[in-house]
Order: sequence, then C-alpha cells, then structure tokens
Amino acid sequence: MPQVLERAPEYDVCIIGSGAGGGMAAYVLTQAGANVVMLEAGPMWDVARDGAMFTWNYESPRRGASTTERPFGEFDACYGGWEIPGEPYLKDEGTDWLWFRARMLGGRTNHWGRISLRFGPDDFKGKSRDGYGDDWPISYEDLAPYYDKVDRLIGVFGSRDNFYNEPDGIFLPPPKPRCYELLVAKACEKLGIPVLASRLSILTRPLNGRAACHYCGQCNRGCTVRANFASTYVLLPPALETGRLTIIPNAMAREILVDEHLRARGVSYIDKKTLQERQVRARIVVLGASACETARLLLNSRGPRYENGLANSSGLVGRYLMDSTGTSVAGFVPALVNTPPHNEDGVGGMHIYVPWWAYNQKLDFPRGYHLEVWGGRRMPGYGFGAGIHRLNGRLPGPDGRPRPKGGGGYGRQLKEDYRQLYGAIVGFAGRGEMIARYENYCTVDPNVVDRYGIPVLRFHVKWSDEEIRQVRHMQETAREIIRAMGGEPLDEMPGPERGYGITKPGEIIHEAGTTRMGHDPKTSVLNPFCQAHDVPNLFVVDAGPFVSMPHKNPTWTILALAWRTAEYIVEQRKQGNL
Repeated sequence: MPQVLERAPEYDVCIIGSGAGGGMAAYVLTQAGANVVMLEAGPMWDVARDGAMFTWNYESPRRGASTTERPFGEFDACYGGWEIPGEPYLKDEGTDWLWFRARMLGGRTNHWGRISLRFGPDDFKGKSRDGYGDDWPISYEDLAPYYDKVDRLIGVFGSRDNFYNEPDGIFLPPPKPRCYELLVAKACEKLGIPVLASRLSILTRPLNGRAACHYCGQCNRGCTVRANFASTYVLLPPALETGRLTIIPNAMAREILVDEHLRARGVSYIDKKTLQERQVRARIVVLGASACETARLLLNSRGPRYENGLANSSGLVGRYLMDSTGTSVAGFVPALVNTPPHNEDGVGGMHIYVPWWAYNQKLDFPRGYHLEVWGGRRMPGYGFGAGIHRLNGRLPGPDGRPRPKGGGGYGRQLKEDYRQLYGAIVGFAGRGEMIARYENYCTVDPNVVDRYGIPVLRFHVKWSDEEIRQVRHMQETAREIIRAMGGEPLDEMPGPERGYGITKPGEIIHEAGTTRMGHDPKTSVLNPFCQAHDVPNLFVVDAGPFVSMPHKNPTWTILALAWRTAEYIVEQRKQGNL
C-alpha cells in the first residue's frame, strides 16, 4: 500500500471527473455557494495553449498518424484512447469490448461529434412500449426543464420539426445543408424517409459571451473562440471564477472512503506524478468518471459491511452495461463528380441527419437507430486525404471506362482522380439502441492491477441477435439511399458471418448503465435523483444511471441529469439532509 500523505482540508463536495457530468455538477454547485474539489485523472488542458485549431494538416510531422495518446490524430484535442499504457483491462472469452478513456481536463467532451439530441418520451418508457428492458423511474417531463436549461446555457442549433419522439429544443438557427446533403434529402424523400436539420452544440449566433462558429471545421481540435461545447472551456471557467472550485489534476481515484455510519467522507487517490496515495475529505461525493470508471471505483471501495463494493447491496454495480450499435456505409455518387471547386466546411459536423422513423413498422428487432451523414468538399485530411488513391479500378473514369488498378497513386492520374472524385463520396454512420441486459457487465479482476496498484476491470459484453438484425437494417437502408442518389456503395454488404458490419461493443464510446437508477434498492443502484440507495451522500452524474441507452448520443442527457442532480444536492443541503 502506498504511503498516505497529509490530510487535506474538508470540502463541501468532491467531484471525480471533469467531463460533461462532472463539469456541469461543478458549475451548478459552485454557483450555489458550495466549495468543491475536483479530481481529474489526466493533466490540465487549455485550448488556447494546447490546441491546434489553426494548424494546417500539411504541417503534421507524422502526416496525421495516430499515437497511443491521440488515436484520432496528433492534432486531436483528446488525450486518451482505447489503450492506455499502464492501464490495462481484461475481457472474458467471447468478449471484444473496446473501452475508450479520456485522460485530461474536460474528459470526453474533448472528443465527441457534438450531436445533441434529447431522449424522447418513448425512450424513458421502452419496456411499456415493447416489453424489452426496463422503464426509467423518471419521464421526459421530469427532465425537459433541464434540457431547456442546458440549451440556454450551452447552445444548440436545430429546427423545430414536431417529429415523433424527437423533442424539439430551444434552438439557434441551423446552417444550410451542403450540396451532397441536399442530394441525400432528395433521395430520402423518394424513399419516404425523413430528414431533419442536425442538432449540434455549435453556436450559429453569439451566446452568453461566446462567439459564433466561423466555419474553420476543426471542432475535434478544440475551439479557441468557444463556439462549440466542451466542459473545459464552457463549464469549468465560470466555476473557477467563483473561487470555490479546486482542480487536482493527475489524480487517479482509488476508492471512496466511508465513516462508521456508511456515509462517504472523502476519496483516496494516487498522484500519478509521484505514485503516492493522497486523500481528500468531503461531505458529499459525486462520481462523474464515466460509467465504467465509476463502477470500477465503487467495486474497489470495499469494507467489512460492503464486501461486494460500495453502494452495491443490489449486486448491480457494473451490470446492464450498454453501448450504441454502429455500422458504416459509403458510396460513390456520379452526380457529384467534377463539381466546381468550392468550400463546404460549414460547422464542424453534419447539417442534416436521419432520425428513427419506423416506429410503427413490423420489424424483426426492437427499438431503432439514426443515420449520420458525411461527405463533401471540405478541407482535405492528412496524407492523401479521402483515400482517393485507393479507388483505382473500383470506379469509372471520366470516359465511363474502369480505371486501371494500381495506376493512380501518383502523378497525372492521381491529380485527375482528385479533380473528379474529391467530394463525390457520401457516407452514412448508423447509431442504434442496444437493449440493456443483466448478463452484460464489467467487474474488477481479483488478480490484475494497473501501474497505480488499482484492480482493473474485466468485461463480459456481447451483442444479441436483436442488435445484429438492427444493423442489417441500417446497412440495407443506407445502401438504398445511396442508390436513390444515383450512386453505388463502395463495398459489398457484409454478411451474417461479420454481423452485417456491426462495430465492436464499446467502439461507439457511448458506455452507459452500470449504476442504473430506480425506485427499488433491490433492483437499482441509485434513486431517481442519481443518489445511491445505500450511501445518501454519494451521487453519480455520468451515463451510469441510464436505464436504457437510446440511439441518441448521450451527452445532452448526461448534462441535463447532472444539472437536475446538482440542484437536488443544493436543496438537500439547504434542508440539512446532506
């Protein structure tokens, strides 16, 4: 056991994690007068100092190659990834879970597409609708006021469509669709498939002292004008300005400390620089470390009266682990060949998306998915850009004849290919709902520890037949849209032996459900305010409380739930209950 250094002063609240949930909790609690200490497992990060927003791709010394620390390219804002040196995780036989962890201030809000969709009324009552999984203990009406607050504070563009189970928000004006997006919308109209304006947390007008997007298209690198959302530069600065937030970086949380009354009294953590164990004391502990990291922390917090982990009398911590399903399809669209040179950057993301529309169709899988759209003549990526050099022999030339295989990777033909084909590839990414199941879980391994001496997680997660069939439908629909555009998919549809192209569990980075909320302490970990049944001064504000993981990206719901939970903490403190 590492030496425990000096006792720290006592804070009102200790928050673990600085991402969407932790950042929002810090924002609300400090505004209400609480003294907060925040433990972050990674380093501090400042977008103006550490970002690469205005660095050209051709300036990359590694030609954009990914690194272990930055798997999405060396200019990407997010430090972390699926593999972190010294921080292993294990998988049971038959499991291929990919666990993405962000190790930096702001957490995963430095890595997301800023797709900001509200969960709809049906999303909270899935079991009542189709018999699968469980209903949430709260409704859309309970969370709607907090979605509104998030919209007003952070900003989201979109259009009011009054579309079933896609609640409208308080929207900024959406950007106009690009050329290829107009073709997608036209094709979908032919097929009877709806298309809506995207809902992204990117400012199209100034808001709360933040400037509007200027269309540089580099959202993944962090935004120095704060036109998009990251906890790092939207939530944490105002919390710091109160003088009531202390951030301790490079602090790897080890366990939650409890007193003789089974109330949280602080957190033990490892200083990653010195490898020494330290402690912070707090009257309230709030976990926002990510669904799996939060489960790991609870399971590693053991004592004589809680041998299976803290807040785990139900035995459900780590259970019902979910991710979004995913697959992708790309196609060549001749109508986009030889378009005049133009710039389609716009905001850093899609301007349209395809919501789930088939609620009343008879299908061989439950729940649904949405389609995200990409393509266009935006700033080329690293290296060759768009992979056009790999299309030789697969697509016709300007004369309609096949291009020779292997002949276009250099010289005149490569230049001609770029002139004709750049911007002529359109792609779709499907994101669908995974049904919450008890048998999908993570737990701590009794024999393996990380470099900090903390037991690591072991995963047991598999797709069911329902998810596989759902992805088959995604593939078929995306290919149908491409053909309705007059195009042709670049690849043959994957078969059942490949799960119809389904992503690996965890790959979409929407982990949720490990500390589910509910009314009954026997069947849930938290109450409807994300308060632990067993430990009244312990709360969770990441995606762990989710009872289901709808096809919609989880960040906006994490933010709304965290705001609701933080307000509850404030009220309970006023009443003397915490």
